[in-house]
Amino acid sequence: MPATSAWYSQCIKCHVKRIPVESMNRTQKEGRVLEVGKTNFESEVLSSKQPVLVVFCAPWSKACRVLRPVLNKVMRASSGSVKFVKINSDENPDLSLWYGIHSIPALLYFVDGVVRARITGTASKQAILAKLESVTSNDNSSTRSEPSNEH
Repeated sequence: MPATSAWYSQCIKCHVKRIPVESMNRTQKEGRVLEVGKTNFESEVLSSKQPVLVVFCAPWSKACRVLRPVLNKVMRASSGSVKFVKINSDENPDLSLWYGIHSIPALLYFVDGVVRARITGTASKQAILAKLESVTSNDNSSTRSEPSNEH
């Protein structure tokens, strides 16, 4: 998917593009969300020196589309202190299975390559920022991310 500066909602009846909406895909300096797959997950997420918010989503999911503008606001509010990564769960089923993603969107908070917290489903800007704050301020308690045993 090419990076765009904006996407538009489309009128269902007349199929006219109408409302410009800020996209999650912007230039790196502006806080672009990196699209990551199995090949670069370790280098972009597990080996990252800064906290990483990983968003598991799919293009067909309405809940993921609803979360997109909220994540744009979170990116602006975090002002570069957190790396944002997006994973298409349809194209990366191994990663989804490894981290126990059963419904999307799912937000995983990584610090030093360890999952510290998660949110499943849509969430408000305040809820996401509060979770980020609690995760980044609490570096003492770490639980290593292991494969899910749920079936």
